[in-house]
Amino acid sequence: SSNSTAGPLPEEDCMKLNPSFLGIALSSLLAIDLWASKRLGVCAGENSAWGSARPLMKVIEVSGHGIPWLLGTFCGLCQSDSSAAREVLLNLLFALLLDLVLVAVVKGLVKRRRPTHNKMDMFVTISVDKYSFPSGHATRAALVCRFVLRHLVLAVPLRVLVVLWALIVSISRVMLGRHNMTDVLFGLVLGYALYSVVEYCWLSPLSAPALFALW
Repeated sequence: SSNSTAGPLPEEDCMKLNPSFLGIALSSLLAIDLWASKRLGVCAGENSAWGSARPLMKVIEVSGHGIPWLLGTFCGLCQSDSSAAREVLLNLLFALLLDLVLVAVVKGLVKRRRPTHNKMDMFVTISVDKYSFPSGHATRAALVCRFVLRHLVLAVPLRVLVVLWALIVSISRVMLGRHNMTDVLFGLVLGYALYSVVEYCWLSPLSAPALFALW
């Protein structure tokens, strides 16, 4: 009799009892992502499976960090005596700054915590770096890779090395335990797309004369 007099279940209870196919699929993918990322975090600590390679992975980490790229680009811009080189470097600086801002905004909105097996010994972090989605290193690697391949004349072996560098930087994020796989994959996609935005907003002496007057 109690069942017959009971009212309908609240909507949230119905959702829990009858989860949607999309919810089940997303939960399963998240579980696979966390499991695979933990298994691939072979350099997350000195006692990990590949713990001896951790120092090398941290060197690779620095090579994809924003500060060395920003400082190097700015120094090159200040020392360049070619108008064409200054235009390319100024746009690279713009791309790097845009990348930092966009990644920080997305991290602040999503607020996904870093993997539990990560050691917080990263090179120069800011407040949003406690979050992991997306991987700023992967975003930057994809952005710089496309930029360099498009605007620098390089021999084929060097072009291959640039692509390999971007892939190694991205893979190292999971190996170090800094990120989950989806953080890196989304970062690569975001960086690849961000380059198209930079190309669309390309800064030139005609479109931004005030900026070029400073140099």
